Amino acid sequence: MSLKIHNVLTREKETFTPLSEGKVNMYVCGPTVYDNSHIGHGKTYIGFDVIARYLRYIGYDVLYVQNITDVGHMLGTGEDRVLKKARQMSAEPMQVVETYMRSYFEDMDSLGVQRPGISPRASGHIPEQIQMVQQLIEQEHAYEVNGSVYFDVSSFPEYGKLSGRIVEDMEEGTRITSREEKRHPADFALWKKAEPEHILRWPSPWGDGFPGWHVECSAMANKYLGHTFDIHGGGIDNIFPHNECEIAQSEAAHGETFARYWLLTGSLTLEGVKMSKSLGNTLTVKDALKRWRPEALRTFILSSHYRSPIDLSDSAVEAAFKGWQRIWGAVSLVREQLRTAAAGDASEAVTAMLEKSKADFISKMNDDFNAPAALAVLQDLTRQVNTLINEQGPQTQGSLSAIDQLYRELGGDVLGIIPEQADASSNAEREDGLVRLLTTLRAQARANKDWATSDQIRDQLKELGVVLEDRADGTTWKFE
Repeated sequence: MSLKIHNVLTREKETFTPLSEGKVNMYVCGPTVYDNSHIGHGKTYIGFDVIARYLRYIGYDVLYVQNITDVGHMLGTGEDRVLKKARQMSAEPMQVVETYMRSYFEDMDSLGVQRPGISPRASGHIPEQIQMVQQLIEQEHAYEVNGSVYFDVSSFPEYGKLSGRIVEDMEEGTRITSREEKRHPADFALWKKAEPEHILRWPSPWGDGFPGWHVECSAMANKYLGHTFDIHGGGIDNIFPHNECEIAQSEAAHGETFARYWLLTGSLTLEGVKMSKSLGNTLTVKDALKRWRPEALRTFILSSHYRSPIDLSDSAVEAAFKGWQRIWGAVSLVREQLRTAAAGDASEAVTAMLEKSKADFISKMNDDFNAPAALAVLQDLTRQVNTLINEQGPQTQGSLSAIDQLYRELGGDVLGIIPEQADASSNAEREDGLVRLLTTLRAQARANKDWATSDQIRDQLKELGVVLEDRADGTTWKFE
């Protein structure tokens, strides 16, 4: 089965065919770095992390570009988000940017999100943005008024094709100056005149000013990926106006398709309520990681399709964590037994089991990157592995190595929930070590006929979700 992708632009599931054979160029709208990242960012960027990982897994050379917005993203009041934060912190704007850009990458690293190939900053690409604005003016797709430049939506008949919005139905902005300056309420800013108090400003043919939020993505995508590229990603909340404006200005400037496939992630709510600073229910990634392990959060996010909305709650994350523990328990058991396993090739039965699991996994991921279904394949593999080891006895090195390798590929390389190598400093490895220690102490108690201690260790581990199984060749354990 070939890879099929739900294209938001066409509203259809299409067979994926990149522009260049064997290569995928992908652009994803990145964060505005004026505050700590919230868990909604985690959902979006884990989603695209898995998409990029899977594309590489099936053989594509992926160039993943994700911008950093450090200027031009305005509040409804017309104030730049970075400048507002700088004023609150009594800091320089670029101090704010550096602080929260580093914080963003730290958060994504903690969640197992691999870094993009290129992370361009908007403020570092002002010349490219000015050049694009000039081109749009020359082609009569934009006009200048009092030092600001606006895109003329009437010059691009397809405006609204991504979101489905109709220009005639769009309401005016709330700012009086915007209504007075613009020819049409839906026209959007490509370049804004900087008022005397506006710190972030650059010289331009229209006077000192700063770029509009939308133009930065078009300019940077064009610079690194060309006029037309394969995949554009982002969150569903930005479909309008941001993504819509990207398409209009890019295709008007170059007369070519901007992005061929549009992938947008669903929203995330907290206990059924949309996150909002005004409601005080914004959960940062840092705070989330104080409550749950990164494996729990990542597995929880992958338990929902990237296009679907998801509601975060304690019970949902705990359920996802238990599912991860079952998988990790099987992986740990396999790796533990590998240390003492007898030499030998993988059995035919194990080889057949793994081939089927891999084929099922690929089939699910080829269906629009269906991570929840792929995760279910790993869970089913885990049940089979536990049965194999606990009921059929010790396995050969070849069988155990093949099982471990498949977990590394599917659970590690693609889904990012299984570490490639056990890290003695990780919480997961510490837990494994503690369970092994308690199992050893229980074995000593049994050898000394100290049944009370033996039963106490078994019962207390069971309360923690760890089940011990006594066999003739020793005691094994697994997560419930």
